[in-house]
Amino acid sequence: MSRTRINQFLMPAAAAMLLLTACAERGGTGGNTTPVPPAPAPAQAADPRGDGKAQCPAATAIAYAGTINGDNAALGRNVLNGVKLAVQQHNQANPGCQVRLREFDTEGSPDRAPGAVTQIVTTPEIIGVVGLPFSGESKATGKLCDQAGLVQLTPSATGPALSANGWKTFFRGLGNDNTQGPAAAKFITEQLKADRVCVVEDDSEYGVGLAAAIKQALGPKAVCTEKVKSKQSEFSAVVNTIKGKAPQAIFYSGYYREAAPFAQQLADRGVEARFIAPDGVKDDEFVKGAGDAAAKAFFTCPCVPSDQFAAFTGAYRELTGKEPGTSSPEAYDLATILLKGIDSGKHDRAALLEFVRTYDGPGLTKRFKWDDKGELTRTTVWTYRVENGKIVRNTEIK
Repeated sequence: MSRTRINQFLMPAAAAMLLLTACAERGGTGGNTTPVPPAPAPAQAADPRGDGKAQCPAATAIAYAGTINGDNAALGRNVLNGVKLAVQQHNQANPGCQVRLREFDTEGSPDRAPGAVTQIVTTPEIIGVVGLPFSGESKATGKLCDQAGLVQLTPSATGPALSANGWKTFFRGLGNDNTQGPAAAKFITEQLKADRVCVVEDDSEYGVGLAAAIKQALGPKAVCTEKVKSKQSEFSAVVNTIKGKAPQAIFYSGYYREAAPFAQQLADRGVEARFIAPDGVKDDEFVKGAGDAAAKAFFTCPCVPSDQFAAFTGAYRELTGKEPGTSSPEAYDLATILLKGIDSGKHDRAALLEFVRTYDGPGLTKRFKWDDKGELTRTTVWTYRVENGKIVRNTEIK
């Protein structure tokens, strides 16, 4: 993104136009915030506005599929808002190509997701999808997208098995749990200096898969394994067992809905082990729910800190009234790739799929190039911590 582009991005007139318009079926909340000073973006990072000369059929649409109102919905809304921002910027700059954003709420459920995705694949004007955010719902719907030849870009589903199903339409915009698990183990043992680690997993596809990866990486340093259930809120039995094991660190493999009360109950019982959790927990909703216990939490995530992208962050605030969340920048990048394809004349599913399959270019968060399984050729993992009630970057795991 050029310096001229960045400065234009933050001009008050442009910022005012970032309020949601009819390109999306649902509106977001605008916010009056002071623009932050621009910071250099990655050289030639993809810009959803392009050159402003794009032409496309009036019915052209892309979709977001994922949780909007269900459990752990904040993680889905992070993704949705990143997509909305890219579409808004594109449509404001390209009067000849007004791409519609369609939204489909799966509530994050593997049971509900197939119905929503069936609606998508049977809507011919939808030629690309950003989503689904969670591994379980992605597993339940990937075949539907594949059979329909509909390209699906997930910014946050990290289950390794998703890319092993032979789907030709599935592309992941971050590293999977076979990357995050060893990185988390390295952080816990080398930086936090913990030799006794308890791994706690929920019963989701994501929680089980990530727990397996980190246990394998920890080896004998994983001194206990405990299981909890989705929607569980009372953890006294598990907490008592963990306290008896006296671990130096606890890794919670799951989502923030259960992680927040679990962390609080650990603290209430006097468990002093470090609490570490992955991207499914890395959200302000965890910080709110965990109370004082959140202050001691660390997170791992194969996502890039959004505070590196001042222009993006300022525009995101203007659009939503909030800071970017986990996977918001990745969702913005993936939507931008679809929009670049559309702008280049790829106006049907087959053409847009081929555009993504052969794509090789820089975004805000990384260079995007996929292998034949839809995995990125290069990824990174970051750690985060809570500071003054906010989640902030900690270190990149090398």
